[in-house]
Amino acid sequence: MNRIKILDCTLRDGGFALEDADKNGAETKTFQRGDRDKIANYIVESNVEIVELGAIEVSDCDKKGFAIYQNMEEISSIIPHKRRNNQLFAGFYRGPDIDTSSIPSWDESKLDITRICLRYSELKKSLEFSKDLSKKGYKVFLQPMVTVRYSDAELQMVLNAANEMDAYAVYFVDSYGYMTPEDVIKYFTWFNETLKPSIHIGFHAHNNMEMALLNVITLLNIDTDRKIIIDSCATGMGQGTGNLQSEVILNYMNANYNCNYNVDKMYQACEIVDEFNINRLWGYSIPRYIAANNKTAYKYAIELQDKYQMSYSEIDQILSNIPDDLRFRYTVENTKELLRRLGKL
Repeated sequence: MNRIKILDCTLRDGGFALEDADKNGAETKTFQRGDRDKIANYIVESNVEIVELGAIEVSDCDKKGFAIYQNMEEISSIIPHKRRNNQLFAGFYRGPDIDTSSIPSWDESKLDITRICLRYSELKKSLEFSKDLSKKGYKVFLQPMVTVRYSDAELQMVLNAANEMDAYAVYFVDSYGYMTPEDVIKYFTWFNETLKPSIHIGFHAHNNMEMALLNVITLLNIDTDRKIIIDSCATGMGQGTGNLQSEVILNYMNANYNCNYNVDKMYQACEIVDEFNINRLWGYSIPRYIAANNKTAYKYAIELQDKYQMSYSEIDQILSNIPDDLRFRYTVENTKELLRRLGKL
């Protein structure tokens, strides 16, 4: 199954979950250097094709406890020994916020892959940032977060740019966890018909409606020669309900596609990761499900429950009436605006 690659993003998506909990005053732990090293090494030994080591973001404070690093050199310095020759290592940029002239050209001491969050409000700038990194020799992954938010014209702009820069991969991203199998088929078909044959199509599934595995199996069952990348995390660790569980998809691939992933090593990563799931930081919850069922950001539901003490039924009533201009962009002020418009504040 060389056509299918698994990308484990436990450290990056899990790190974002820890950072978000810390920002919101929730009880949480941070990754110590030993935690990060052990998790990364176990994931490497599981034989997944791609290991995401964290994110890159210039900051005034040390964020390594969230697997966020100041620059390419810092994150590249922690690359583990590769389990096999074709194993790749990735880092994530949350947007086009760094002057690309400060990012070194790729060489064998650097991460192989730069994953770039395409900021919806700065789409053209994000694509130019991506093109610059492609010219520097990195394998570029384009990540249009909340892909369902994009108009046809906007998404076509992403696909055209991917072809122009010879991107390594373009993703459709289920950031709020409410894509259906029909959505998966729709996006894959469109991407497959538009992208150059050399470009991988990736899928990042969140599990707010417990649909991640079904959606991934739907993608795997499509009859195609296209190379595909599936994202997953140990125990599903990630923002909101979390992601497709690495241990689940590795077992599935071994059983159904004659792969040779070392699931025992992934279980050992899970043992460490589980220690960070304090107060159900990730995993299924009804408020997160209600938000996904109403096609909106899960943080609205969390705030309505925690700050406004609303019942599940009340949360559902509010979010079932959320207007489109607030749907995809959660902020504390947007929650207040939503409640004002509905006469609840």
